[in-house]
Amino acid sequence: MTSYLYVVVHGRLIPPAWAPLRKIFRRKQNHETQFGFPVSPGLCLSLSAAAQEHGGARGGGQRRAPEPPARRDLGARPEAERRDGGRVNSMPHVSNNHWYGHEAPNDRRFHLDHPYEHGRFEGFGPSYRYGVERFDRDHRRFWFPGGFSFVIAPWDWDVAADWCWDCGGDNFVVYDDPDHPGWYLVYDAFTGQYVHAQYMGQ
Repeated sequence: MTSYLYVVVHGRLIPPAWAPLRKIFRRKQNHETQFGFPVSPGLCLSLSAAAQEHGGARGGGQRRAPEPPARRDLGARPEAERRDGGRVNSMPHVSNNHWYGHEAPNDRRFHLDHPYEHGRFEGFGPSYRYGVERFDRDHRRFWFPGGFSFVIAPWDWDVAADWCWDCGGDNFVVYDDPDHPGWYLVYDAFTGQYVHAQYMGQ
């Protein structure tokens, strides 16, 4: 039996079952569009499972902020999460306080001639949560209240591009990256994913 599901999409704010289809329904901010189309219950379940496979579906409330990642040996490699049924999730995400998908400490992409060139961001760790005040998609840059700004690493942009940067609420937690001097890890409390970013000052 086919049922009808009506989804109201405002910007990129959409239900978790539709996370894999965000790019299809992306619209300019402040334009509200209503979609009505037939959806089978089986398809909803499949899409929801696909979203979970990519690091966690949005919805069900915010996750608890994980403990900071531990420093690893120089030769450590990114670790994938192995799930029931032989599924493997290699996306950068946190599950049960374990940081999966973190690049090797000796990855040359993270080398900076002048680490912390714009100063150090002091409000990091699980006791600090932030909402995004401004977001510049073209430059992968975002601002927290108070003017504190970060730039997301270009190689991590595919992970962060579909995060709900303008949903409101204190959804983000910043961690000092123990393996890559000068970098921070920005954790999304809704998806459970994280990306690398540089602090650009206030």
